Amino acid sequence: MMISLVRLKQIVSGVAVATVLIAWPAIAQSNFGNATLGNGFSAAEGTLSGNTGGSVSLSSAVAERDRTGNICLGYGTSAPDHIVTLGQDFSSLTFQVNSSGADTTLIVRGPGGLRCGNDVSRSNHNDVVTGTNWGRGSYEVWVGTSNPATRVNYTLTVTP
Repeated sequence: MMISLVRLKQIVSGVAVATVLIAWPAIAQSNFGNATLGNGFSAAEGTLSGNTGGSVSLSSAVAERDRTGNICLGYGTSAPDHIVTLGQDFSSLTFQVNSSGADTTLIVRGPGGLRCGNDVSRSNHNDVVTGTNWGRGSYEVWVGTSNPATRVNYTLTVTP
């Protein structure tokens, strides 16, 4: 049985497409929404909201410690709650959770490593991750709670 040259090209093409699709990395999906931030972004562009409620240990699912040795705590879901994409490098940024006083945790993972915030030293329980040298790219953000399956509404703000 002979395969025509046209049919052979179709087969080879199909195998190539299948190989690319299998090798293509999974694109992270967020639970509550994303933001893309560039130079001079507005307060509205840097504000996201959602709610906690997962029972996955974030120290097991994401990391036990961040790039500076801070402990990563809390419970959430294995998928990030938000993805924040920076269109440029930022010399400094602050990610802050406002949960109306509920006890939350915060993990931000992206270019340059992982940054964790927990409120053990904060009386208002609103977590903050702040730092310098935020590189261009996508950052996965988890907002967790100290106890599993605790549902808390929150607002996440990103400010320069």
